[in-house]
Amino acid sequence: MRRWRDRVAPEDAGLSAGGHRRAAGLRREELAVLAGISADYVTRLEQGRVSSPSAQVVEGLARALRLSGEERGHLFLLAGLSSPGPGTVPGELTPGVRRMLDRLEGTPVAVYDAMWTLLVANRAYAALMSDPSGWSGHERNGVWRTFLGPGGRVRLSARARTDLETAMVADLRTAAAAYPDDARLRSLVAELRSRSGRFAELWESGAVGRHESARKTIDHPEVGTVTLDCDILTVAGSDLRVMVYTADPGSEDAARLARL
Repeated sequence: MRRWRDRVAPEDAGLSAGGHRRAAGLRREELAVLAGISADYVTRLEQGRVSSPSAQVVEGLARALRLSGEERGHLFLLAGLSSPGPGTVPGELTPGVRRMLDRLEGTPVAVYDAMWTLLVANRAYAALMSDPSGWSGHERNGVWRTFLGPGGRVRLSARARTDLETAMVADLRTAAAAYPDDARLRSLVAELRSRSGRFAELWESGAVGRHESARKTIDHPEVGTVTLDCDILTVAGSDLRVMVYTADPGSEDAARLARL
């Protein structure tokens, strides 16, 4: 892990390379933020004081360290886990998606997997929607947050919320059919069905819908109301969802987004 951490340039991960740096690449604290775990946990992992990291932790580290497919499989092996197979939800960022994130530094971008678990978000997205680096487990899942999590910054009418809930359930059902061997997905569905009557109702009803691009209004605590186009791009072959927020050029919304 230390060797892999040393070879990732901070600027390649969207971080500042300024100041005195003892580490050749990412600091432990920076890797922790990118992987969605604590810096103390990264330290204990590198020192061999963690016996059984979860698959989610390993997947997060593989993304943050920008590992190749073979390296990712080796990391799972080192953790005593089986590398995710074809029956599980893909969580690996493609090179093209990585380059997109690197080049859209001033544009809010977040990447989700097929079950709407947040894989990575850039700094612009964190500034707009709140920083997700402290989220863990099901907190990082968009469906879980829709039905069981705290309210977000996006302003939703009653109709818009109904459409969102229906689309999220339909997406999750599609993922469950496509990836029947994914234990994380089964666990997520079981928790949602047991804890959310609304989710259970939609799941049992066979609700059909799709999470589509839309124009969204965000109530931001610092810059006020911002209305943006939210486009969702699906990456062929990997089932990743790339969510991109943009504003009309020259508009007040664009100016507020730039101030963030």
